[in-house]
Amino acid sequence: MAKNFIEELRWRGMLHDAMPGTEEYLMEQMRSAYVGFDPTADSLHIGNLVPIMLLAHYQRAGHRPFALVGGATGMIGDPSGKSAERNLLDEKTLRHNQEAIKGQLARFLDFESDASNAAVLVNNYDWMKDFSFLEFIRDVGKHITVNYMMAKDSVKNRISSESTDGMSFTEFTYQLVQGYDFLHLYREHDCTLQMGGSDQWGNITTGTELIRRIGGGKGYALTCPLITKSDGSKFGKSEGGNVWLDANRTSPYKFYQYWLNTSDEDAEKYIKIFTFLTKEEIEALVSEHKEAPHMRILQKRLADEVTVIVHSQEDLDNAIEASNILFGKSTSEDLKGLDEATFLDVFDGVPQAEISKDSIVSGLDIIGALAESTGFLKSNGEARRALKENSISVNKEKVKEGYSITSKDLINDQFVLLQRGKKNYFVIRIV
Repeated sequence: MAKNFIEELRWRGMLHDAMPGTEEYLMEQMRSAYVGFDPTADSLHIGNLVPIMLLAHYQRAGHRPFALVGGATGMIGDPSGKSAERNLLDEKTLRHNQEAIKGQLARFLDFESDASNAAVLVNNYDWMKDFSFLEFIRDVGKHITVNYMMAKDSVKNRISSESTDGMSFTEFTYQLVQGYDFLHLYREHDCTLQMGGSDQWGNITTGTELIRRIGGGKGYALTCPLITKSDGSKFGKSEGGNVWLDANRTSPYKFYQYWLNTSDEDAEKYIKIFTFLTKEEIEALVSEHKEAPHMRILQKRLADEVTVIVHSQEDLDNAIEASNILFGKSTSEDLKGLDEATFLDVFDGVPQAEISKDSIVSGLDIIGALAESTGFLKSNGEARRALKENSISVNKEKVKEGYSITSKDLINDQFVLLQRGKKNYFVIRIV
């Protein structure tokens, strides 16, 4: 008997809607379900984490997850929640993106084992590419009425929106293509459940309709809520745009910081959705957090768990070390251990000045480094006063008047970190 997947989603706040009978159906035996992913980039982002977690919990409950990469649908563009058409991609790009996405999904799903519920990756381009237009409208299109398609929110919202040029026939047919995917997986893999965000309900139920009308069977639909932030801003976005799962697009340090900076209210919600911690563990953490909110226990555990799952323990350790450099006690050696990308992430937004390598060959006097050469402090007089107050550090170590910056002070052969007091940082870049 499988574990109660629906109950798991319910307490985690991950269940928005499910067709009647879904819970009982899943309790009978192992079932196959799928979620679709858009392959328009070679990385998923944290907005994709909810459907990924749906599949991961599904597999952990003893069922078989299918991850569908929408090579065909990615060529069309899903109108749900969109106000404009998207750019179309060629097959080579889509294949590259598919492989990159599989690598990311493998952090959550077991694709490799011999277990009967091992995860499977499929690409709808593989079965859609040989369909002729005439075949598709004859074999699939005739089973769904235009009235049925027009009633879907994703279509109604686009057609009635004043800010768009309407909706192309290409995007109008999207729900038919997605519906056919469900029918295909139902026929070929006995896949009887499709899951997705609540904005996908219309597309998913078109699939259940095709299974009923063409396949003579029954398909089920399940959706999770669209995640929001308590302050009304969009989940999954930072000032720099999407928070990606690919370390080259969003560094593990910035990824870790995103979760660390969530509000108390959001952290309590997110730790249920984005981690595999048990109900008892989460309740204990919430209770501990409420006793000492300033310790940010929930945020720290959330950031730890998600960073390890998406990246690795080593990446988490490095991210914590980098955070300590900015906010905690750290040494010159800790700073010099940072790679260039992490150093720039940690001190993103900190004022910088460039000086030539020649100027440090014989040593750059600290007063010149603080004032004339960089403009960090307004004058030599202010620099002397700060040094007398013992408030100046070079690479996290206190210095006095008479100190010279030389090549031994360089971090990654190109940076020196100046600091006045606890919070005023300045980066010298040697060029």
